[in-house]
Amino acid sequence: MLNPPEQVVFVPQEQIDAVVQSTLAAMTPSALPTATLLPDSTPTSVDPAASLVPSMTPTLAPSPTPIPGQFLLEGIRHEYQQFNNCGPANLSMALSFWGWDGNQSDTGGYLRHSSFDKNVMPSEMLSFILEETAYQALTRVGGDLEIIRQLLAAGFPVVIEKGYDPPDDDWMGHYLTLNGYDDEQQIFTAQDSLIMPDYPLPYDVVEQRWRDFNHVYLVVYPSESASEVASILGQQFNQADNYEQAIQKARQEIDELDGRDLYFAWFNLGSNLLAQEDYAGAAAAYDQAFTVYTTIPEDERPWRVMWYRDGPYEAYYHTGRYQDIINLANTTFFALGEYTLEESFYWRGMAKQALDDYNGAVFDLKKAVELNPRFTPAVLALEELGIESN
Repeated sequence: MLNPPEQVVFVPQEQIDAVVQSTLAAMTPSALPTATLLPDSTPTSVDPAASLVPSMTPTLAPSPTPIPGQFLLEGIRHEYQQFNNCGPANLSMALSFWGWDGNQSDTGGYLRHSSFDKNVMPSEMLSFILEETAYQALTRVGGDLEIIRQLLAAGFPVVIEKGYDPPDDDWMGHYLTLNGYDDEQQIFTAQDSLIMPDYPLPYDVVEQRWRDFNHVYLVVYPSESASEVASILGQQFNQADNYEQAIQKARQEIDELDGRDLYFAWFNLGSNLLAQEDYAGAAAAYDQAFTVYTTIPEDERPWRVMWYRDGPYEAYYHTGRYQDIINLANTTFFALGEYTLEESFYWRGMAKQALDDYNGAVFDLKKAVELNPRFTPAVLALEELGIESN
């Protein structure tokens, strides 16, 4: 109550520097003529990220295979989640369709390392499937409703991560396992580990809140079905092509959206550019996202985003913006009210190391490993410093 998290705002250092430079320039006499503004007009400035959103001609995709207007997959064992356990519960439900007999205790023991673990990444779920089961899986971003429907009609449940606005809490992330659709009613059938089995989920709700997580989806399948999945996904099956399509999708949405949706569109562009190792472009896109964030009404701000999506840290690290990493991590911890995010500790430690703060780096990296002993990047970073992680 004393420090409402929705009032905690991160401002990138480059934006602070720009304000300082503008102020200094305004205070310095100049022989250059001053622009005269027309009545009711506002000064304009060059948007440093404008080049990230060029006008584009969309890539034409092949026509999808005709599918029935409604379809329902039977055989998923519904589970109500334990606290903060929607990732393990949904992974267990998706695997149950293929005959896997474990439950969220089995998946959770691998995916979550303490009750403080706030989120399970899709990449962690993918690792569990490939390392602990006999099944294959993939995750892709930039998905759309047609991809979901095609996969469901072919017999493959789809796990998605989306934003969720509970009636008595602020925005948070939530996994769902989709196993059916109905075009006439415009709804998906979802196995919702928080609300109920066979939960009717409107297409437009999925379309909007799926954006909050870059339209990410996970598909589990037997190895003999790999070619069928590849055929359904088309260009999206190739990960490089998938990110390129996701970049186009984010750019298009940036031109069309406002408010919180625009914030996530910029964030998604940053994440997709980051996957292509365009670190400067990603950092600029994240800067734009954080700028939009300040314009969102406080009661709508998704202040938990950095629990789930740590891309800005990596983009800032590879562009030498170490103080921004430290400031963003501190802001994230302050809003959270506790120090329990291994990704934030890891990147803050890496930034401190880059700034020659050896003791601070060791403290943060050790804390990251303490929170998640399987967090390999922190383990390796400590080894490079000559420190044992345990």
